[in-house]
Amino acid sequence: MRKLHIFLIAFIVMTTFSLQEVKASGENNLYHQRMKLYKQVEAVTHIPWYYIAAVDQYERNVRAARRDLPKAGGASGIYFPPEQWAGIFNPNHEDENPATIDFFGGMGFDGNGDGKASRKSDEDVLHAFARYLQSYGTEQSHLKIGLWDYYKRDKAVSIIMGFAKIYKHFGRIDLEDHSFPVPLTSNYSYKNTWGDARGWGGRRIHEGTDIFADYGVPVRATCYGIVEMKGWNRYGGWRIGIRDIHNNYHYFAHLSGFAKDLKLGQVVEPGTLIGGVGSSGYGPPGTSGKFPPHLHYGLYKDNGYTEWSYDPFPHLKLWERQERQKMRKR
Repeated sequence: MRKLHIFLIAFIVMTTFSLQEVKASGENNLYHQRMKLYKQVEAVTHIPWYYIAAVDQYERNVRAARRDLPKAGGASGIYFPPEQWAGIFNPNHEDENPATIDFFGGMGFDGNGDGKASRKSDEDVLHAFARYLQSYGTEQSHLKIGLWDYYKRDKAVSIIMGFAKIYKHFGRIDLEDHSFPVPLTSNYSYKNTWGDARGWGGRRIHEGTDIFADYGVPVRATCYGIVEMKGWNRYGGWRIGIRDIHNNYHYFAHLSGFAKDLKLGQVVEPGTLIGGVGSSGYGPPGTSGKFPPHLHYGLYKDNGYTEWSYDPFPHLKLWERQERQKMRKR
């Protein structure tokens, strides 16, 4: 009986690791497939691959966050509505004939040379969007104009350019790792405080999780991303905002100060030192000591129209557990 029990435990452990390996292998294959497509588009259009990857990731994020758009099913995340693809005056919005699509001014394009311009083809979709951008030019300033004309939203352009900078910096797109915001070796504590009432400055809800730690404990970037905000806020004190490639805005508030040489627009990775735990805020610049030192950590999501807060607590628990597992393996 004891041997059977041990066998079952061993079987479960081995199966779990096997499933994790299969999942990781599938994700790696998808990243490889996507990168191959971006490079193919770059070779034809001369638009650097990281801009194509940035648009593709932005669209993938928007589709994941909205209910009025179909979820991305292939390697490409870009979505063209049927009338935009085939041409608004085209009587057949499911048209895949490149000639009639061009006649009706649609954006559809035959990117893989099979004689069809299909919205279901990753190559056709990516080449179609790159072809649109190419009509504005291949320099960064030209691409920004093309993106603004397409999305009509400054924030969308800013986010996509940030993604491109991140991808160019690391030279790859598999940027999924995270770190807990304070060192696991430090003395800290936290619980789920998202949604709790707050009264200073008017009645509102608490849009984050408070991590209590000693004054000056290092605060680290939790993700691969770009520093989008740095400065003072009367609620959050000295605070930093980092945008990751999944369009999550990571908000770090009540800091004692910022890491030396940390700049707006800087690309960071999990574990990058960005500041220290403090008690700043609830007043004009420099106000401190109105509450015990702690890090306010918040998460916000943008869906292409607006941005909202969501509960970071489950993510913090996950990243904490993952980091502990990595430490045990060293």
